[in-house]
Amino acid sequence: MKLALIHDWLNQIGGAEDVLADLVMMFPDSPIYTSLYAPDIMPEFYKKWDIRTLWMDKLPSIHTKHQPYLPLYPIAWGGLKLKGYDLLLSNKSGFCHGVRYEAGTIHICYCLAPTRYVWQLDEYIAREGLGRIAQIGLKLMLPALKWWDKRASKRVHHFIAISTEIRDRIKRYYDRDSVIIYPPVHTARFALMDETPENYFLIVSRLIPYKRIDLAVQAATQLGVKLKIAGKGRDLDRLKGLAGDTVEFLGYVPDDELPRLMARCKAFLFPGLEDFGITPVQAQAAGRPVIAYGAGGALDTVIPSVTGEHFHELTVESLMGVMQEFDETRYDPQTIREHAQKFDVSVFKRELLAFIENAI
Repeated sequence: MKLALIHDWLNQIGGAEDVLADLVMMFPDSPIYTSLYAPDIMPEFYKKWDIRTLWMDKLPSIHTKHQPYLPLYPIAWGGLKLKGYDLLLSNKSGFCHGVRYEAGTIHICYCLAPTRYVWQLDEYIAREGLGRIAQIGLKLMLPALKWWDKRASKRVHHFIAISTEIRDRIKRYYDRDSVIIYPPVHTARFALMDETPENYFLIVSRLIPYKRIDLAVQAATQLGVKLKIAGKGRDLDRLKGLAGDTVEFLGYVPDDELPRLMARCKAFLFPGLEDFGITPVQAQAAGRPVIAYGAGGALDTVIPSVTGEHFHELTVESLMGVMQEFDETRYDPQTIREHAQKFDVSVFKRELLAFIENAI
């Protein structure tokens, strides 16, 4: 079977790129088609991959500022027709599902999200911090982009969703059914610890507004409880301005230090709305309970009274109410870890291969 991987862009590291890395491990001989690739920004091991870019890769400054070119992506992807492949597997959050192909080729889309800057523009603007001109341009183009995106979704033979939330959006925006295969989490990196957990809550995240870390900072400050925050981002100065003496900003924490940091926390906080969310699963793999906003991916990953708790309004008061009453001794670390292993990379690979075999 000749297979090609399709990915929107390669100029930033995030959950989509984590999924892509596992797909490349599963299909190491398959080329990767992407709109642009910034080798100086991406990890060194990417240079070993067979990465094939579109004409957009040559546009001025696109490696560092690709948002102004967002309206061009439908043209670029719609103009690409791949030949000689039995299967296309797109790892999509943008427009790469719009690729064309020959008769007889099967297209499976692993949908990280229906195109955010088309269907959730206000959230995307908050997420990416778009400038005024980019915002105006996108809003003017929105009707045409929605039309193209929905039309492109018809080129996909099978959709796979990463969570219940995304399955519902695929149905709502594309009028297509999908099955859920959760993203791969490398749970073996994390382990239970014999030591008694320390008395601090923990966040591991990029510090950007839509993550709603401000809720946790204010809640911890008002309650006078310890909160450690690992990560960096453009929201750091604002968050520091909201923080009291009990909130500690750790900055960037290396990957090899995260398992111990997670395993020693009282509970992991996940205050934003996410399509899935890998860090809560990582914390649970370390046996620690999670307090998460009860929507989006957290509805799939956090089981109330078993692996953590949900708070139900995006307010400081709602989060404070759960934190104030939280007793970490009510939760069994082994049960929490066993739940996390349902999202392990081995499960992802097994379910995806079974789906592909069914499809062909």
